[in-house]
Amino acid sequence: MNETAPLTVDVVSDVMCPWCFIGKRRLEAALKSVPQLNVEVRWHPFQLDATLPKSGKDRQQYLNDKFGGAANAASVYERIREAGAQEGIPFAFEDIKLSPNTLDCHRLVLWSRADNVQSDVVERLFKAYFLDGEDLTQAETLVRISEEAGMESDLVEQLLETETDLDKTEAQIAKAQESGITGVPCFIIDGRFVLAGAERAETIAAALMHAEETRSDPDAT
Repeated sequence: MNETAPLTVDVVSDVMCPWCFIGKRRLEAALKSVPQLNVEVRWHPFQLDATLPKSGKDRQQYLNDKFGGAANAASVYERIREAGAQEGIPFAFEDIKLSPNTLDCHRLVLWSRADNVQSDVVERLFKAYFLDGEDLTQAETLVRISEEAGMESDLVEQLLETETDLDKTEAQIAKAQESGITGVPCFIIDGRFVLAGAERAETIAAALMHAEETRSDPDAT
């Protein structure tokens, strides 16, 4: 029986990053193409804009500030929309009313790891924001997502009213930045190989295979 520890893929990501949603789809496709590998995916926080207030920022104002106007923003997002469509993601950017501060979302993802539902929670957060235009700054939205994912939603509701793990989440974001990560998604495979950006599924699969083939054998001593 193979007792080898799983190959780890640490994904540094932000819920409000459309390329992270696309990257998740490509990672999933990569994993399907290498079913022989035992892979553990772990999600880690990043903030594209840590200056956003806890209550979020009007989406149009955010886009104007970030891209210098609606026309420039539309051009950028058209490319993202096309890339999303290729991965089966029907982005509904026009339905997003608020750009959120994602710290509470990241706390939810952190807590979901204990229930082994991180990827499910991340998926639900992406869908809520990019497909349904939901307000991710609202505790009730996050509580509902936790319940749908099978977490103890009553506990999540209580924790969101506190600053539990806020320092830990901010420290993890700072650690990612200090390690040189400036954009997301970022895939760290087996703690050794880094793929920056939403790479194609084939590229991710090749990196997974290479990582597996070059792992040190703990018995070879």
